[in-house]
Amino acid sequence: MGPDVVVVGSVNEDLVTFVERLPNPGETVLGGSFQRGLGGKGANQALAAARLGARVAFVGLVGDDDAGRRARAELAAGGVDAEWLATGTSPTGTAQILVDASGENLIAVASGANAELDAEAVDGALQKLLSSVRPIVLANLEVPDDAVLAAARAAVAGGCPFILNPAPARQLPEQLLQLCTILTPNEHELTLLAARASSAPELLALGVRSVVVTRGPQGADVYLPGRPPHHQPAFPVAAVDSTGAGDAFSGALASALTPRIAGQKGRIVGLEEAVRWAAAAGAFATQAAGAQGSLPDRPSLEAFIAAADGGGGR
Repeated sequence: MGPDVVVVGSVNEDLVTFVERLPNPGETVLGGSFQRGLGGKGANQALAAARLGARVAFVGLVGDDDAGRRARAELAAGGVDAEWLATGTSPTGTAQILVDASGENLIAVASGANAELDAEAVDGALQKLLSSVRPIVLANLEVPDDAVLAAARAAVAGGCPFILNPAPARQLPEQLLQLCTILTPNEHELTLLAARASSAPELLALGVRSVVVTRGPQGADVYLPGRPPHHQPAFPVAAVDSTGAGDAFSGALASALTPRIAGQKGRIVGLEEAVRWAAAAGAFATQAAGAQGSLPDRPSLEAFIAAADGGGGR
C-alpha cells in the first residue's frame, strides 16, 4: 500500500534550552534546562500525521553524521517511511531553540543538508511515490524554493492535493502559490508571501484554491472562493511550549483530509472540519515541552476534542 501523505521538507536536530524569560540582544539568561531531539518542520509534520494514523512517506536530506542517522531511525520508529530520506554532503540541519516560561520561543536554524534538496531529487522521488496512489503532498519552506515548486508540480500533475505551510515565510513565486490546494500561513506570514497580495482574499485572487490562516490563541480562519470566512475558535490550554504547534496543525490537517482517515471518522471530512481537527492538534501540542514528544496520537486527540465539546469548546 502506498502513502496517504507525502511530506517534502526539512530534518533538523533540535537543541532546546528552557529559560524563565527570553534574553534581550547581548544578554545572557542563566538557570535553564536543556534537551536534544529530532526536529525540522518536515520531520515534525510527518510524525504528526503518522501518529494520527496516516501512512506517511518523507522526502528530504540529512547529513552523513550521527544526527542524520538518529533522525532516520526516529522517523522510521515513528511509522514514517524514510526510504526517500537521502544523504547529502552537508551536515544535518540544526535548530537552536529558546523557550520561556510562557511557552514563547526564539529559533535559529543552520539549514545544513536541507539547503541541498533540489528539484531533481524531489521530482524523482515523487514520480515513484505517486505512480500508483494519490496521496496528499505537504511541504514547507525550510527547503529551497525549487524543491517546493517541484513538489507542487508533481502533486498537481499526479492529481494530488498540495498543501504548503509557508514557514519560515518569504516571498514566493506566483506560479508556486497558484499550485496550492491549501496554503496555511500564520497571521504574521500572511503579508510576506506575495508582492501583489497581503491578505487571504488577495491570495485567493492570485489563484490559491484555499487559505487557512492560523492565529495562535485566536484560532484559525478558513478562506474559500465565493464564501465568507469560517472562524475556528482556539482550544483553550495551559501552554508550556509552542514549538512544533504549527507543525502539529499541518500534519493533522493533511491526515484528516486523506480519504482513508476520513473514512475511519465515518464521513468525508471537509476543509472546515479538518481545520478543527488540526486546531485541536496544535493546541494539544503546546501542553508539553519539545516539538515531537508533545504530538498527539489519534485516541489522545479524540479524547481532547471530546472533552472540549463537553465543556462547550466547539
